Amino acid sequence: MSSAIVYTALGDPGVLRMVDIDTPAPGPGQLGIRVEAAGVNPIDAKLRSGLRPSGPIAEPRRVGADGAGVVTAIGDGVEGFRPGDAVVFFGAAGAYASDVVLPADRVLPRPPGVDAATGAAIGIPVSTAYQALRSLAVGPGDTLLLHAGSGAVGQAAVQFAVLWGARVIATASPARAARVAQLGAEPVAYGAGLSERVREIAPDITVALDAAGTDEALQTSLDLVADRDRIATLVRGKDAAGLGIRAFSGGSPVPLSARAQSWRAEAIPVTLALLAAGRFDVELGPALPLAEAAEAHRRVEAGIAGKITLTP
Repeated sequence: MSSAIVYTALGDPGVLRMVDIDTPAPGPGQLGIRVEAAGVNPIDAKLRSGLRPSGPIAEPRRVGADGAGVVTAIGDGVEGFRPGDAVVFFGAAGAYASDVVLPADRVLPRPPGVDAATGAAIGIPVSTAYQALRSLAVGPGDTLLLHAGSGAVGQAAVQFAVLWGARVIATASPARAARVAQLGAEPVAYGAGLSERVREIAPDITVALDAAGTDEALQTSLDLVADRDRIATLVRGKDAAGLGIRAFSGGSPVPLSARAQSWRAEAIPVTLALLAAGRFDVELGPALPLAEAAEAHRRVEAGIAGKITLTP
């Protein structure tokens, strides 16, 4: 038997419960994986609470997309993996579990030196940041205004943009400014007068990415970036069209293009290679037991620093 976290009704974190399930066996083109760590993402809590619409619940709904572990079983037609291989996986339907089965194309070898918690922490954040910056064509000569630079997506975006030759101005609280600066961005405190503070240090903002979703973040981006095609939000997707800006997921009614989807997939191996080379950093938060998934969601909703993972 294996264990998994499920919920049968939308609500607060208390709707999450751990249940026993049959240990899944992989079919053709699939891998069985013993989970060592599952990443906890804000979208998990938004779906659970109903803040992000997800349709009616017809059966117990599993939770989580990202994780890391070891291969336990290999389905027909899968090449390049052996039982015992350390791996990272993404795009799972229920990573909060002790065992998962998923298509082999959503599994990548985990390089030596990348621990399970780090591997589990990268999926959604790095995919989101990488794709957004690629879609905005961020590169040398750009000055990027990044809202919410100290979150998991923000930290990934800072690092990619700096690697690609851009200057990064990132909003953060005073308590988190040092972390943003450590990654190569210039921190600026959010709050009243943000547009003026940004102009003082960088009068030539060329592109803006909103990972905060506040009215202040959107208005500041509109104030400072002349080309609205180079302003995007990851949170306020439903408002983007009315503002004349772009949106990537975040509730946007416009689906991602095939090119954007390919960038999201590309982000995972790119990040693993950077981690192996010591050129990318992931801020880890608490590692909680799988049975404490509800507490993990409470901490995510409270805005705890660092990436929370669950350990079966």
